[in-house]
Order: sequence, then C-alpha cells, then structure tokens
Amino acid sequence: MTRLLLRGRLLSFHRMPESLDDRASYLYEEDGGLLIEDGVIAAVGDYASVRAEAPEGTAEIDHRPHLILPGFIDTHIHFPQMQVIGSYAANLLEWLNTYTFPEECRFVESAHAGRIATHLFDELLRHGTTTAAAYCSVHKTSADAFFAESLKRGTCMIGGKVMMDRNAPQGLLDTPETGYDETRAVIDEWHGRGRNHVAITPRFAITSTPRQMEAAAALAREFPDLHIQTHLSENDEEIRYTGELYPEASDYTDIYARYGLLRPKALLGHCIHLSEREADVLSDTGAVAVHCPTSNLFLGSGLMPLKKLIGREKPVTVSVATDIGGGSSYSMLRTMDEAYKVQQLLGERLNPLESFWLLTRGNAEAVALADRIGSLDPGTDADLVVLDASATPAMALKMEVVGSLADELFLLQTLGDDRAVAETYVAGRPAKSSIATIAS
Repeated sequence: MTRLLLRGRLLSFHRMPESLDDRASYLYEEDGGLLIEDGVIAAVGDYASVRAEAPEGTAEIDHRPHLILPGFIDTHIHFPQMQVIGSYAANLLEWLNTYTFPEECRFVESAHAGRIATHLFDELLRHGTTTAAAYCSVHKTSADAFFAESLKRGTCMIGGKVMMDRNAPQGLLDTPETGYDETRAVIDEWHGRGRNHVAITPRFAITSTPRQMEAAAALAREFPDLHIQTHLSENDEEIRYTGELYPEASDYTDIYARYGLLRPKALLGHCIHLSEREADVLSDTGAVAVHCPTSNLFLGSGLMPLKKLIGREKPVTVSVATDIGGGSSYSMLRTMDEAYKVQQLLGERLNPLESFWLLTRGNAEAVALADRIGSLDPGTDADLVVLDASATPAMALKMEVVGSLADELFLLQTLGDDRAVAETYVAGRPAKSSIATIAS
C-alpha cells in the first residue's frame, strides 16, 4: 500500500454556498492534513490529528501556505480543437466551417490523434484540471487516442466519438449505422476501463439527420447510465437553422426531448438563448446546461444567464467549462473570471465561493460523479489541485492586503492561471511536476 500525507490549507465544499457568510457550506482547515492511501483519500482534518493516525513511515509533502482543493472539472471541451484555439471568425457557423471542420479531418490519422492527446492532457494537468468531458472527432481513432492517454495518466475522463452525418465535409461524416456501431465499439473497449467514462455524443442537431438521432436514441436506451453530450442554443443563426431542419419540433430543446436524450448526465453545451419552456424541460429532466463563458464571448454568441437558471422556481443544473477551442483558455480560473463578468453584465453577482464550488463539487454533481471526485471527502479519489495565490508579482502584491478566504479565492479567479497551480495530483500522484517537456 502506498501512503502520502499532504499538509496545507484545505478547502472542500459540502454544497453550494448561499452567501459569502455561509461557513457551513464548506470545510476549511488552516493547517490541514490529507492522508492518501493507494490513490484514495483516507483521512482529512487538522494536520496534527491526521498526522497522529498516519502509519509509521508515511511520506509527507508540505504545501503550506498554499491551498489544497479537489481537482478542477471541465464539463465541455473539444479534444481535436487544440490547434483551432484563437482562430479569427465572425461567429459560430463561420468558425466551424472555416477552421474547425478542416482541422478535425486530420484526426483520421492515429499518429496525429495520439500526438494531440498527449498535448491535451499536459495542458489540462498544468492548469489543475483532473477531469474533463471531451468531444473527440467523428473518427474512432480519435476516441481511442483520448481514452488511451487517459488510461496512461490514470485520470477520470468522460469522452465520446462524435456522431455527425450531414452539414460537414465528407471527411467528417459517418452514417447512422456507422455512428451507432463505432460508438458501441468505443463503449465496449473503453467504458469502465481505468477511470474512463464514454459519452453518447451526437454533435448537435444541425449535423445529425433524424435517422442518426434515432441511432443516438437507441444507444441512450441501451445504455441508460452513460453520459450524453451535445450542443443547444448557442447562436441565433444556429437556432434558426435547426428549426428549419426539424420543423416538427416546438423548439431546439424539443428535438432532443423527442429522441429521449434529455436526462441526468446529459451535458448540453451553451444553453444561452433558452425560453422559459425550454428551461422548464431541462429542470424536469435533470439535463445540465453547460456554461462556456470564454467561448461565448470570443464567438459573440451571447450572455448565458447562469444565476437566473440556478435561481429559478424550477432550477436548472448548471456547470462551467472551457469549450476549447472556441474557448480561449485551458484555465478553469480564467473561465470563472469570464463567468463573473458575464453575470455582471446581466446585473447578477457570482461570488467566489460559488465559483470554486462550481469548479469542484458543483461540476462533479453535474456529471454525477460526486461520489468519486469534486471533494476532499474520505473515500473519494485523490484528484487535487494546489493553488498559490502569490504566484506572480502582481498576485503577491495584492495578497499583502487580502484579509479573507473569499478575497483570496477572488484573487485566484481574477489574476490566476496555470502559474497559480503549484501542483496537480491524479489519484494521489503528482502530475504537473512530472509532465515532460512538450515535444515539437
């Protein structure tokens, strides 16, 4: 048995904070101890108590004065879009057709998919992200590369081979039959292997015919416990065109409802322009609205009303994500900085405790994995991020006048990036410090 004792300031959430004064919503230990046994958290509390119960010979790492939190969770990312990030376009559909689709055609080559997978995991772990829900390309080779890299790293990842049989270049099209068969093959080969979770992934209604949506529905019926991921109501032109393709549906959300794709663990990217009826449907079904603020601002798609959706009489489950490569940063800290600004523009407030709850336990609950990740609870996997709020000269100067935990978290959110991540642990093993120099 391998054992490791970490010392530092510990922060872990029990539930969503109701205010900055809601001390009961989280665990905070000023001098905390975290005992890890074989990649699982065995004990948590004040350092002296945890140290006293640690067996003789337990290795110890002192991270003081840094904060130790559960690893960040990114609920919407596009694995094949690493070299699309920062591409100049007027809007979503132009960006897809000009940059994204041509780039994704390259993932038919297993060598290219494997190379980019290595880079992706390096970037995620450098930024403190230990779990992500990823879209691969339409090619099974891309899903194989993604899950193989996850298995190698020991990470808890969600991913799926994209299904799309229209409105894309020929090199990116499958068929209803091949989309079904190859998704089944990915499930058989990768789901439950290591810490991998396969998601049923019709890209969005524009790129799937009704026959392919029926194939996705068949998969959803056959595998009721799997994640589902797709896109919903990101862009006004997208919504209009989708309505033309599915005239029998009352709205965009109704398309997915008709095919049985709305349920808990269904991750719906963006959800910016939902009607009240659509928000009610998401609430009733337990489907998750995934907020991708850096992408929404970069592509000019709109302002997602996160606080309004959470605070409705029929609340909608909301998670947050980078949406690489429409998103402009791999950092979940940068993501929450932009999420804060979006809510400011909508006349709402997103306090830093809420932000860090979303990054950890909130996102874990959204993907229905809170029994394994997203907290420092004993029995959960030791996926962790160690944060240094004085990582840069500007941050260190600001820290001289920071007087509360909430202020420190807000500083990390506002000025932090990968430099503020002192270490990342995957199942109790240091991951950021062990990343090899990126090969050319």
